[in-house]
Amino acid sequence: MATLNPNEPPPPYYSVAVHTQPPLKSYEEVVYGVGPGQIPANQPHYIPQYAPPVAAPQVTQSSLPPRSSKRGCCKNNVHCYGGSCAAFILVALLSVAIWLGVQYGTRVLSQGLINNNDQQNEVMDDSPALLIDSCPNTTIECDGVRDCELGSDEMDCVRFSSRNRLEVRTSQDGRFLPICFNGWDQDIADQTCAQLGFRMSYSNTNITSQDSLGLRVTNRLSDSLQGQVEVSSSCPDQNTVSLQCVECGKQQSTSRIVGGSIAQRGQWPWQLSLQFQGSHVCGGVLIAPDFVLTAAHCFPRSNPSMLSPQFWRVYAGALSLNNLPEPFMVEKIILNENYDDRTNDQDIALLKLAAEVNFDDDVHPACLPVNAQQFLPGTACWTSGFGTTEAGSGVVSDDLMEVTVDLIGTQVCNNPRVYGGAVTENMVCAGHLEGGRDSCQGDSGGPLVCQIDDVWYLVGITSWGAGCGEIDKPGVYTRVSSLLPWIYTNMQHVRP
Repeated sequence: MATLNPNEPPPPYYSVAVHTQPPLKSYEEVVYGVGPGQIPANQPHYIPQYAPPVAAPQVTQSSLPPRSSKRGCCKNNVHCYGGSCAAFILVALLSVAIWLGVQYGTRVLSQGLINNNDQQNEVMDDSPALLIDSCPNTTIECDGVRDCELGSDEMDCVRFSSRNRLEVRTSQDGRFLPICFNGWDQDIADQTCAQLGFRMSYSNTNITSQDSLGLRVTNRLSDSLQGQVEVSSSCPDQNTVSLQCVECGKQQSTSRIVGGSIAQRGQWPWQLSLQFQGSHVCGGVLIAPDFVLTAAHCFPRSNPSMLSPQFWRVYAGALSLNNLPEPFMVEKIILNENYDDRTNDQDIALLKLAAEVNFDDDVHPACLPVNAQQFLPGTACWTSGFGTTEAGSGVVSDDLMEVTVDLIGTQVCNNPRVYGGAVTENMVCAGHLEGGRDSCQGDSGGPLVCQIDDVWYLVGITSWGAGCGEIDKPGVYTRVSSLLPWIYTNMQHVRP
């Protein structure tokens, strides 16, 4: 977190080593995938160096890591295996996978995750396994029946819109429609939130809807909400369900100072410190009792030990790295399979904690944005973290810092003098074009939050930028709203 002189050079990568922890018990696997090949963007990342690597247990990976694209069979290429051309093998394997998918109705599971009781693919020739969700040709999405072996056909069926209105997509209609409040009760509310990865519902009420169609509850035997409803021509009195699964976005303290300053207790209760072997590496954001959002680039594939949950600790409610509470252990690390480490597109990861976090004034989740929620350019938002506080520094801040930043439109941010087209639809810029206030190294994975009606919404995850606080080089954040389906899909797969 920095209030910087824009004429100073950007800070280098850094390494810290504090708060050494004892050896940890091994928990679950890391899973990730790779996105489509894109032209690399020429910009620095908020990616720190890490503590020295350690021996790590074997990691089950869900898709093939990127390889250099080369023609013909290689001779002196480091990607050759057993005297053959790696590129040729990869192309052949992908061709077979595609043919099998067409012939037998299989498809790659978008989140690349295996539950504990699901069968895992074997890793052969030291190459990561490509996780395939087997789906019959008769698969029907969102009908409440799990056709695919790993259930990918029933994942993207529930969402929230304005005023937390619950919307469901069913096989009967195919569109997201509101749920009629008539016939709704607390049991269904709790079941729906549990389906999405939350432990139970926080509140549910009725709101008026002008939609001509709605969904009414008719079947309570299905395990999923989409299997319990059917299309109705209208809802009685136009009353529909407003559901909130977790109390979120509330602050204990509201006193803030514009410009990089030390945060006060209760200001940013969703802020987390993610520490690898006792060193602060990245920030994180609490979104549910068991789930944390952060940046995918905090877990580089080049360092296998960074992919091992056992070496990570998560600290909640900390205002100083010198006074840390008891940590939470990480059960699973889930990296977005479309994350591109060259362009930083879809730079997001989800952590499943091994134990539930108890909320209080110091520890409280941020709200996920709802569908179609607008955060317009010029909106004053806030970002926080333990990152470096001045350019050229190799040391993170002991104190949690905060700074206000303005949202910047993508068109402006892609101007040739700014980032020249490197900002994708899955990113949002925030800062000040005149420089001076910005996130920095060590803030990666932390929150960009904006307030609407006294509620704080998680708009972005700190991702990358050119330097810190430089003129025409604002911070770039992962746009959370564009990745909501991915977030909810993965929360469903590892729900408590």
